[in-house]
Amino acid sequence: QLQLVQSGGGLVRPGHSLRLSCAASGDSFATKYVGWFRQSPGKEREFVAYVSSTGLSTSYSNFVGGRFSVARDNAKNTVFLQMNSLKPEDTAIYYCATSNEATVDSSDYIDWGQGTQVTVSS
Repeated sequence: QLQLVQSGGGLVRPGHSLRLSCAASGDSFATKYVGWFRQSPGKEREFVAYVSSTGLSTSYSNFVGGRFSVARDNAKNTVFLQMNSLKPEDTAIYYCATSNEATVDSSDYIDWGQGTQVTVSS
């Protein structure tokens, strides 16, 4: 089982950027897909992006629209979600999670980070 610790959330103005980090402890991290999800009050948790174990393959939800990018540094057991051109509707708690497969279904993810709040407001 992996432990995932997230950092990097906060309050930003519309149009600005944030980078979220997800640091893992455990030897098997480099073999896992890592996904990012988010959840707003009153809404279902939704898929944001994932990155393959090697970092060579990524996938994004349609709402990202080229604004976010996901990358990983396996030497540091860390995955990053760079979020640019943030909008108020991006306000949510963001979670990272690991999976053994390429999937957008949160039920296929095994280990989860604690979540980090992102608030986009002027």
